[in-house]
Amino acid sequence: MAVPKKRISKSKKRIRKNTWKRKSIGSRLKAISLGKSLLNGSFTSFFYKNKEQ
Repeated sequence: MAVPKKRISKSKKRIRKNTWKRKSIGSRLKAISLGKSLLNGSFTSFFYKNKEQ
């Protein structure tokens, strides 16, 4: 027979949500930084296939 799970408190829910948001902010900043370096042509550790070649 199925047993209902215990409720998660508001503080635990908020902590987990903020952790998830913090991870997404970090990856967003990395993506923006990579995009800026590609536009400026000042990238060193990223290789991509150029369509003109």
